[in-house]
Amino acid sequence: METLVRAAASDPALPALFLEFGSMLLVLGLLAMLARKWDISAVPFYLVAGLIFGQGGFNVIDQTDTLVPTLAELGVILLLLLLGLEYSGREIVDTARQQSKSGAVDFLANFTPGALFGWFLGWGLAGSVALGGVTYISSSGIVAQVVRDLRWRRNPETKPVVSILVIEDLVMAPYLPILTVILTGTGLFAGLISVGVALIVVAIVIVISIRRSGTIQKLFNATEPVGVLLVVFGAAVAAAGLAGFVDFSPPVAAFLVGLLLTGEIAEVARRRLDPLRELLAAIFFVYFGLNTDLSEIPSMLIPAIILAILTIGTKFLTGWIAARTVTTSTISRLRAGALLSARGEFSVIIAGLAATSTLLPSDFQALVAGYILITATAGPILARFAEQVGWWWDQRPRAVPS
Repeated sequence: METLVRAAASDPALPALFLEFGSMLLVLGLLAMLARKWDISAVPFYLVAGLIFGQGGFNVIDQTDTLVPTLAELGVILLLLLLGLEYSGREIVDTARQQSKSGAVDFLANFTPGALFGWFLGWGLAGSVALGGVTYISSSGIVAQVVRDLRWRRNPETKPVVSILVIEDLVMAPYLPILTVILTGTGLFAGLISVGVALIVVAIVIVISIRRSGTIQKLFNATEPVGVLLVVFGAAVAAAGLAGFVDFSPPVAAFLVGLLLTGEIAEVARRRLDPLRELLAAIFFVYFGLNTDLSEIPSMLIPAIILAILTIGTKFLTGWIAARTVTTSTISRLRAGALLSARGEFSVIIAGLAATSTLLPSDFQALVAGYILITATAGPILARFAEQVGWWWDQRPRAVPS
């Protein structure tokens, strides 16, 4: 202990780091309480805070330090891990079958606008595939956060929405390797191997989850919650690390770890990990704002707004069709569309892959940054007002047939 104290005292940057990080957490906590008071999600508040204190604002947080970026990455991993813990492999297969039509509509309605937009802007195949992925994939993290904030977990539309998210997350498994091949110019053979490995891993995990879930549960002792916390979170982080070495999506790897666990073990893990998820998720969302340079956005703001309006509408179409399988309520259908409207962590990952490529101009980053900010802010706000609009629609005067 004495050695650690001397090491901390000898590092003059450490007190400043503690002050900076602690102040950021203090601000995020106040914003979370403000959002709770107004009964809306805190995600837009986190994003705006990141913008204000990041590159385009006061620039008071040192983004070259590894603490906040590392915690932000852990936040994405934890968000997807908790999503995986919600469902079993059997439920994934059943809901995928039930929502296959909605999933197909989701892909066609939301990938196509981005792909056409990228082609129209002259970014070729790489821009079309990348931007199509950005507009297709909803933010599992924001959806999970909004469902929690607004206490919608038991609403009828929540399960179909999560089914759509699961389908999207599984699509990302082969999509990300394909995009990497296109952006980096990797050979066709190597690209096919990456895609094949991704599909095989997903299939194996689902099969194990369905047929051997009981065997996996025997490896854990639910009466040792601290042990469960450490083992489950450690397994997810380790899986994400291994995934990075083989060009597999780390968040998807964490999701698959969660998928392997069901029953009492999953419930214990959820309860123990939930507070940590809240902390790291807040850091993830504010970190995205910190890394967005506002000076680059105005040049592509109009295209970003147009694309956001168009694809928010197509997500409402997806949500409407998905919720229709379980309810006839207009309120539920509108809530489903609002939940799916936000884009977030996967869109950021896609933008990061594109940033390493020489095939796409800086305008691509500016467009994606503006688009994600608009949809990530609009989604939670639309969710807040979806019930009011749905109630008004259901209560409107109707003509009485003569």
